[in-house]
Amino acid sequence: MNGRWKRSGGAVGGGLLVAGTTSDAGKSVVTAGICRWLVRQGVRVAPFKAQNMSLNSFVTHEGAEIGRAQAMQAAAARVEPTALMNPVLLKPGSDRSSQVVLLGKPVGELSARGYHAGRQEQLLGTVAECLEELRGTYDAVICEGAGSPAEINLRRTDIVNMGIARAARLPVVVVGDIDRGGVFASFFGTTALLGPEDQALVAGYLVNKFRGDVTLLEPGLDMLRGLTGRRTYGVLPFQHGLGIDEEDGLRVSMRGAVRESVVAPPHGADVLRVAVAAVPLMSNFTDVDALAAEPGVVVRFVDRPEELVDADLVVLPGTRGTVRALEWLRERGLADAVARRAAEGRPVLGICGGFQMLGERIEDEVESRAGTVAGLGLLPVRVRFAREKCLARPVGQALGERVEGYEIHHGVAEVAGGDETFISDDRGNGLDGCRVGSVWGTHWHGSLESDDFRRAFLRRVASDAGRAFVPAPDTAFGRLREEQLDRLGDLIEEHADTDALLRLIEKGVPEGLPFVPPGAPDLPSNSACAEPKDPVPPCSWRSPEHPRDGGAHGGTFAQPTATDAPDHSTSLEGGTR
Repeated sequence: MNGRWKRSGGAVGGGLLVAGTTSDAGKSVVTAGICRWLVRQGVRVAPFKAQNMSLNSFVTHEGAEIGRAQAMQAAAARVEPTALMNPVLLKPGSDRSSQVVLLGKPVGELSARGYHAGRQEQLLGTVAECLEELRGTYDAVICEGAGSPAEINLRRTDIVNMGIARAARLPVVVVGDIDRGGVFASFFGTTALLGPEDQALVAGYLVNKFRGDVTLLEPGLDMLRGLTGRRTYGVLPFQHGLGIDEEDGLRVSMRGAVRESVVAPPHGADVLRVAVAAVPLMSNFTDVDALAAEPGVVVRFVDRPEELVDADLVVLPGTRGTVRALEWLRERGLADAVARRAAEGRPVLGICGGFQMLGERIEDEVESRAGTVAGLGLLPVRVRFAREKCLARPVGQALGERVEGYEIHHGVAEVAGGDETFISDDRGNGLDGCRVGSVWGTHWHGSLESDDFRRAFLRRVASDAGRAFVPAPDTAFGRLREEQLDRLGDLIEEHADTDALLRLIEKGVPEGLPFVPPGAPDLPSNSACAEPKDPVPPCSWRSPEHPRDGGAHGGTFAQPTATDAPDHSTSLEGGTR
């Protein structure tokens, strides 16, 4: 791929926007697959998502917080993730408000109504500038949309679907999940609800999760082309276990096994059962993926105390609402069940918010504003929520093995005792967490991805649980992830028209695509489909947590009002996708 073609303003790399008929249509997977296919062809490629709503996030080497899906897509492209790849990250605190992370740093809390009342639109210049910088560095940038581009109630302020596509003149391919049914209606309806200028960028479609004989589908694809004037760029077959790190929710039932993972036979005599408390606003539930990858380890998400009885390890995961999750544990009877386990010497692991809940006391005037709240009292830890968020990529040792992780938390833990520090530096100085008996806690996400440490920890858990479980000596989590990404690349290479996709990326959308009525009313010139405004510098977005002088735009992030008070819904959809 020559990868350079002229637009106004100089040489710019090729690009493509992967949109979807719905959330979970497969945009993240397809984007990762295209990135892996391109890099295997020698193309320098990067992923991009202008705005992401997710509680699964990652910390880059530069100390920026981005969505985990974009970090995984960067791995597919074999490049280091940066804040440019996900300039706006929304982290829900309820179904009505989210923390806004701009260029990797939190800048305030905003309600869905407030975000769509003008704040989002002002960010178009910022995200367009990030995309332009990536396109000036890489041969190609594969962009992921969010939800559906045909959400006509949100189109005026859209910056992640047709808004960024029109600002950057990106060709658009729409992905549809045929496994849900109604994919032809979804493709047609998505196109027909877009205005003429938006439709002019929609090059065609990509069918995802097809089961059966593709020749039976082809007449429908031909009719779809006749109705819309747009071709289908591929039909991807349904395959188990392809979900990379999700954004918008947990793709399992609350009592289901992790995603679609198949438990391999144990290396030793016993399996090891892991129960993960499905707390509200669960964040970085990907922490347990490395456990699920171990042969003989069965991981389940649970929400009832009786489901902990036969578990060999109970995990309290991270959460965006530590105090709320603690209340939920008590309401469900899970708090008492965890305390009984600890008294019996049965293993419990708390990660980030889960670690904080295991402590004696939480002082929170930042996240929940609940003041001082009693913890579970199982670890000698007192937590105080700070206004500044800790974002780090630490390295240390635990159980005699090297361990790497990443930190994303407002809570500052003061450890006063315990049997030992969980993670130390190479001189034995404590870095994070602690252990009392068989209860462990750490702020470090991703630590279980360190293979030697994970095996040592599971051996300890098996011993404490009285199980004849033996970790497999050759499970390499990083290698498994690479194999998974290669499978995504294979799907694109084998089941999509890669020559046609390459032409789209290099040359842009074909001319002369017909308009599909009725369309949506075109937008006024001051909407997010017009030329991008000047980028909004982070310092012009301020909140009580980050009091700074307003910039040229004078933007101020409002704190949630009484009408935005968190409830007990765990929906991440809201109105701020």
